Amino acid sequence: METQNHVGVIVVAAGKGSRMGTRESKQYLLLEDKPIIVHTLEVFDRMPLVKEIVLVTGADDIDRCAGWVSRYGLRKVIKVISGGRERQQSVYKGLLAIGTEWVMVHDGVRPFVEPEHVEACYRKAVNTGAAVLAVKVKDTIKQVSESGMIEATPDRRSLWAIHTPQAFRLSDLRKAHEQAEADGFTGTDDSMLVERMGIPVNVVEGSYTNIKITTPEDLEYAAFMLKHRGEKNT
Repeated sequence: METQNHVGVIVVAAGKGSRMGTRESKQYLLLEDKPIIVHTLEVFDRMPLVKEIVLVTGADDIDRCAGWVSRYGLRKVIKVISGGRERQQSVYKGLLAIGTEWVMVHDGVRPFVEPEHVEACYRKAVNTGAAVLAVKVKDTIKQVSESGMIEATPDRRSLWAIHTPQAFRLSDLRKAHEQAEADGFTGTDDSMLVERMGIPVNVVEGSYTNIKITTPEDLEYAAFMLKHRGEKNT
């Protein structure tokens, strides 16, 4: 199956986030003298598979993000647009700006996703209709009541932690978002919106290093990972 230039990518970076404890939004913090969001965009910009990228950010951040796109030579970023109040609204605005048959949605603060996993997720989506990257849960998970009492222990073998990117046919994801909006439904990720339409979503195993940088500890680990990768390539 030909994989050249078939997919568009929406990179969502409109959130503010409070867990980082910094005045600056987490996606714009520096990681080895380069904003986290730039590291993320570079992964997709280098991939022959990707035709175009839409970056969804805050209205106040459009100019500086557009400046980084130019400065770092991100040729496939065709648009930098403002998001909505919630992530779901931001993704939908990105969907209206993408022109490819297939689309992937990715968190702007996941800069370590592996290109081979991105391609595997895309291939699975094309073959089955929809796919998400995920990893098997390593810890024992407990279902706990509001009072702090353990109520159940799900079988860990059936549990996966869902990552991004998530890949869908563009028309399916747009319909899923529009149906959710009409129903007043807010999902925790895009696959949840597609699932409620009755479209099966397949899991593709990714990597535990595809971390979402949301806390100071994550940022420290990300700096360690980047340094370690640099040493391996020298």
